[in-house]
Amino acid sequence: MRVFLGMILGALLLVAGVYAYDSMQTSTVANGQVAQANRTIVNWDVAATDWHALKTRAHDDWIRLSSK
Repeated sequence: MRVFLGMILGALLLVAGVYAYDSMQTSTVANGQVAQANRTIVNWDVAATDWHALKTRAHDDWIRLSSK
């Protein structure tokens, strides 16, 4: 049980770290005249679309399985 909790916590910390890094790269403060052209690690629009599709599919599958 501790292993699975550690995996979930590690994944959440990874996503939070990447989000914080990306938000600093695209902030208005970091994009001044002396800022370098850095790209973000994650394309958050695509990630949000994929997450929505995953939630929709899981919901539809749950309804299909629970109706039997």
